[in-house]
Amino acid sequence: MKHKNIQRIILTARRIHQRVKKLADEISLDYRGKEVVVVSILKGSVIFCADLVRHIEIPCALDFMSVSSYSGDTSLGSVKMLSDIRSNPQGKHLLLIEDIADTGTTLSFVQENLKKRGAASVKTCVLLDKPDRRKVPVEIHYRGFVVPDEFVVGYGLDFEEEYRSLPYIGTLKPRKKGCGRQRLSEQQKNARIHDCGTLRNERGIVPGKRGG
Repeated sequence: MKHKNIQRIILTARRIHQRVKKLADEISLDYRGKEVVVVSILKGSVIFCADLVRHIEIPCALDFMSVSSYSGDTSLGSVKMLSDIRSNPQGKHLLLIEDIADTGTTLSFVQENLKKRGAASVKTCVLLDKPDRRKVPVEIHYRGFVVPDEFVVGYGLDFEEEYRSLPYIGTLKPRKKGCGRQRLSEQQKNARIHDCGTLRNERGIVPGKRGG
């Protein structure tokens, strides 16, 4: 059932589940024979990470890192470290799990931080990628879906700590004037719906067609 504040569901629970399983298969193959530490970047990635590691078929350790570059629905453009991983990254293969790659500021900060501390490798897996918002170059090794530049919630993604528990990902209904989100024109809505209908992963495959 769709939440009363959700305007559009852009990724159903079934579609997310199928894509997560495929990502886990790729990761299991790429890391075979290696000891990997999966690092969930809190809080938005925790549900994605939990589902992902349950499908990864090789042994992996789990750690957490908390950083922040958001306040409400606005990116601040700078990163603050809230809590670090507990394990020593030196000599380890680290797989970062993030909910969204947008400006690249957070991921770039975390990647460089861990590389400087002697990690054997640092790779990144994101659920959603918003390349239109990129400001800082960042390498993404595994991505679930490319989405248009629109604020989304659900499946771990929140707006002021709400909507994380939704099993799907969708857009919020426009708020009243002065509340931060602008009402889209009909032309913009149609363009964004079209973009969501052609979500692609990093290999150019349309997940909706079950090709990868």
